[in-house]
Amino acid sequence: MNYKNIIKKQETRFKILHYLRFIPDKLMIKLQYFIKLKKIPDLKKPKTFNEKLQWYKLYYRDPLMTICADKYEVRKYVKSKGLDYILNDLYYVINSPNEIDLEKLPDKFVIKTTNGSGTNFFCEDKEQFSLESIKPTLTKWLNRNIYASGREWAYKNITPRIIIERFLEDNNSQYHGINDFKFICFNGKAEYILVDIDKLKYNRRNVYDTNWNKVEVQFNQPNFEHEFSKPEQLDEMLKIVNKLAEGFPFVRVDLYLVNQKIYFGELTFYPGTGYLKFAPQKFDYKLGELFPNKMIRLEE
Repeated sequence: MNYKNIIKKQETRFKILHYLRFIPDKLMIKLQYFIKLKKIPDLKKPKTFNEKLQWYKLYYRDPLMTICADKYEVRKYVKSKGLDYILNDLYYVINSPNEIDLEKLPDKFVIKTTNGSGTNFFCEDKEQFSLESIKPTLTKWLNRNIYASGREWAYKNITPRIIIERFLEDNNSQYHGINDFKFICFNGKAEYILVDIDKLKYNRRNVYDTNWNKVEVQFNQPNFEHEFSKPEQLDEMLKIVNKLAEGFPFVRVDLYLVNQKIYFGELTFYPGTGYLKFAPQKFDYKLGELFPNKMIRLEE
């Protein structure tokens, strides 16, 4: 049974997980894994991508991951790689929704919290935008214990803040919203590309290898059937991605391509919290084989 059918409100689920934060990480991860994937993960000798992501959450510690998971601090990391030209325009970084001054913002903008995933508000018309109506939600997002919900270590010590960025629009896109290119990287090298389209409406995804051959696999979102042309900027995107992924056993690097210009999205270390449902399931094992085994040590 899907637990979301029992506890329908996301905020209620977050509260329950917050109250259960006393449960040890390993036990909570095994419980969540079983609830979502109907099996117990092998954390001693993990083989699948999902299992290795659980190991990653439990045992891999690199302080740089906390910086890169923070949607504000990661900008400094991108700049340190000489890639400041792919950063979106930043209007503000603030600590409270009460600090937002609409008068000083353009007609379109995006509000994000630095400590979450999917915690965004998109303003396409400031005249129709109700700031007061979103303040309670922003406050809840800032107060969420993201670490307690999925035991994703990189989020544990992030300072919750609000950033406001430029609203990106692609004048040439036939889809709803901008196209999102998510690069799956192991040992600093991109191996697969997830192309997400229609993110503001249908949210569909195809998977390609780095030579732009379509991979017949589906996870998290349904596939789209029509052909998606290889971007002219793919080689440049791969160079950027490999530079940002350098030094990490695994990371997913997200980029946008808007009006033929590349923009940085985010770095993600635990996609889907490591509870991804693959069809076919063998792709879970294929990605698991790419996850560097030398970092997986037996528990003492």
